[in-house]
Amino acid sequence: MKILKFWLTRLAASLLALILVAFITFAIFNLWPSDPALAVCGKPCTPERRALAEAVMGTGQPWYEQFWTYLVGIFAGRTFGSGAGAIICDAPCLGYSFKLGEAVTPLIASRIPVTFSLAIVAAILWLIVGVLAGVAAALYRGKPLDRLIMTGAVLGVSTPAYLFGLLGILIFGFQLGLLPVSDYVYFTSNPLEWFAHIIMPATVLALLYMAVYARLVRGNMIEQLGQEHIVSARAKGASERRVIWGHALPGVMVPVITLFGLDLGGLLGGAVITESVFSMPGLGGLLMDGVAGTDLHLITGLVLVSATFVIIANLIVDAVHSIMDPRVAA
Repeated sequence: MKILKFWLTRLAASLLALILVAFITFAIFNLWPSDPALAVCGKPCTPERRALAEAVMGTGQPWYEQFWTYLVGIFAGRTFGSGAGAIICDAPCLGYSFKLGEAVTPLIASRIPVTFSLAIVAAILWLIVGVLAGVAAALYRGKPLDRLIMTGAVLGVSTPAYLFGLLGILIFGFQLGLLPVSDYVYFTSNPLEWFAHIIMPATVLALLYMAVYARLVRGNMIEQLGQEHIVSARAKGASERRVIWGHALPGVMVPVITLFGLDLGGLLGGAVITESVFSMPGLGGLLMDGVAGTDLHLITGLVLVSATFVIIANLIVDAVHSIMDPRVAA
């Protein structure tokens, strides 16, 4: 019963958070200081054309009616305009991109596989490499390997992602000709080509996280190796491999899993830069196009999708924590 109450509370809090994000995003990009009708009115924007744009987009209504219509549209769909020229937006309707002439939801859905692939491959890279590097640095504390890993971590944290991307394109793309430097191939079309196109941008996106995870794991591993249960395990004759991987690492992974879930949910910010550098048709590039074209409905939809990713990631982290430590849900 306590577990059920815990999850009902978390789900209710998540739904409330999404509604708040929707309201804040809607207010910022649709009420003040931007004017969606003015953005699509064109030039010259005569009073008649502006009034027509307001009628089609519904921006002439009071702000609370606009927000309610927007919320209802997410669950039930909505119609922009009336008569023969009405635009029907099926649920879940996140708005309509009048710049691109298409509903926002299918636009985002068509780009999600690219960003999802980039995020998953990058997450696997930074989790495996970051954890292994942190463990190695802790085991060889104060030795050349430790200094090398920590120097690389500092370099990874302090160097902008776009610089790594440009260096990768120059070296592996132009100089060595080993990897393609732009575009994207879907996994279902050609798995090998998909891997060739995804590995360099995923590595660039993962470098910053690798550095953070390596430093986090190193510090936690050093602390864990000094704990009483580790000393006791060694005194009982446990092998060094069992002490490290069976006793010390599980304690290290609890904060790592928490950070991993939050980082995975918030990847859109990093994907904007990485996808732009490598000309990948993902959510990051779509967001850049929306900002450049003042496509307010598109921006609003992308922010909501990003917030949903973060909330889902938090729920997954809570689920993993409740399994690892049942006291979390108590």
